[in-house]
Amino acid sequence: MRDTSGSRADVAAALAAMPVVDGHNDLPMALRAAAGYRVDGLAADRPEFHTDIARLRAGGVGGQFWSVYVPSDLPEPEAVTATMEQVDAVYRLVAAYPRDFAIAYTAADVEAAIGSGRIASLIGIEGGHSLASSLGVLRAFARLGVRYVTLTHNHNTPWADSAADEPRAGGLTDEGRAVVAEMQRIGVLPDLAHVATTTMHAVLDVARAPVIFSHSSARARTDHRRNVPDDVLVRLRDNGGVCMVAFVPVFVSTEVAQWAAAAEEEWERLGLPPASDPWPRAPRPGEEIPASPVRVEGPASPEPPADFRPWLAANPRPEATIAQVADHIDHVRETAGVDHVGLGGDYDGCDRLPVGLEDVSGYPRLLAELADRGWSQADLEKLTGRNILRVLRASERHASEPLWPGATLG
Repeated sequence: MRDTSGSRADVAAALAAMPVVDGHNDLPMALRAAAGYRVDGLAADRPEFHTDIARLRAGGVGGQFWSVYVPSDLPEPEAVTATMEQVDAVYRLVAAYPRDFAIAYTAADVEAAIGSGRIASLIGIEGGHSLASSLGVLRAFARLGVRYVTLTHNHNTPWADSAADEPRAGGLTDEGRAVVAEMQRIGVLPDLAHVATTTMHAVLDVARAPVIFSHSSARARTDHRRNVPDDVLVRLRDNGGVCMVAFVPVFVSTEVAQWAAAAEEEWERLGLPPASDPWPRAPRPGEEIPASPVRVEGPASPEPPADFRPWLAANPRPEATIAQVADHIDHVRETAGVDHVGLGGDYDGCDRLPVGLEDVSGYPRLLAELADRGWSQADLEKLTGRNILRVLRASERHASEPLWPGATLG
C-alpha cells in the first residue's frame, strides 16, 4: 500500500496557509426556497442543504462567494427586486453568525477575515438580467459588495448571449461591451460562467483586467456547453483570470452527461411537462413562510412520475467521482497554467454532487486526490485561494472608481 501521509500533510498545511475561497455557493437561493429566508439553525446538522457552518469549517473554507441568483426568465425589474432580497439574505446570514462570518469587499478583507478565524463572505450576481440593463443598478450593487456579475444565466440578456439560449447578440453588443467596461472600471469582475463561447471571446477581446469563470469546468474533458473550451482557457491565461472548476456531475462526468441527455429525451418522448426548478415567493411584510422541502420537477427529480420510473430502473443514474473533478482541475492547469485555476463547487445549486464531495466538507478529499497526483503544497494554495485573491487585487488596482466600502485606488 502506497504511503500517502506526505500528501495528507501537504493538504493540511495548504489549508492552514490558504483556506478554500470558493467561487459559487447557492445557499441564499436554497434559504429562500426551503426556509422562507430564515437564517437561524445553520450552525450544524442541516442535511436539507449542502452547506452549514460546521461543514464549512470541516471543509477548510475560509472564503465564499455567495451567489445571489434569481431566475433569468423573470422580468428584469422583478429580477432586480429579487436580487436585492438575495443580497439582504447574505447580510442577515453574516449578522446572525458574527463569530463565523464577515462581509468582505476586497482581497485584504478576505485575508483579515481568515486571520480572525471567520469565513469571508463575498457576493456574486448570477446573471446580467439582475442589472435590468442599468449601469446605475450595477453601481448600486457594487456599493452593496457585489464583486462579480455572471453576464448571463440560462437566457440571453439584451446585450449578451447565453450558452443555453439561441444566439442574438453575436457574443456581446456594443451595450454589452459598455457593461463590461463599466464593471472593470468600478472593480466588479466579469464572470463568464453560463455565457456562450462567442461571448467568452468577445469579453476577452475587450477586457482590460482579469475575468473569471466562477463555476465552470473543462470542455475538453466533458463536452458540455457550460464548460470552457481550450482556446478560451489559453486566452484566460493571457488575460490573467481564473477558471474556478465546478463539481456539478454533468459538467465533470461524460457518463453522467450522457445519462442526463438520454433521460431528457425519454422525458420528452413520454410527453411529461418541461423540467422546472421552483422559485417560491419571498415572505411578505409580517409573514413567515414555513420551511418546506424543495420540489424539483424533471428527470432528476427525487420523486419522478410513475411513467418515468421504468426507464430509471433500466438506466440507473451513474455517479461522478472526485477523480473526475481532479481530471478537470488538472486539465485547466495543463492548458491555462497553475496560476489560473480555482474551485467553484456550486453547492446548493444542483441536486447531487460527486461521491466524496456531497457537501462543503469535501474539499480536503479533493485536495488529497490532487496531492496524490503530485500537486505541491504551494500549488494547492494557489488552487484553494491565492489565485482568486490575486485576481481580486488586480481588479481593485485596475478600478478607477472602486465603489465598495473602504476601498482605495491601487
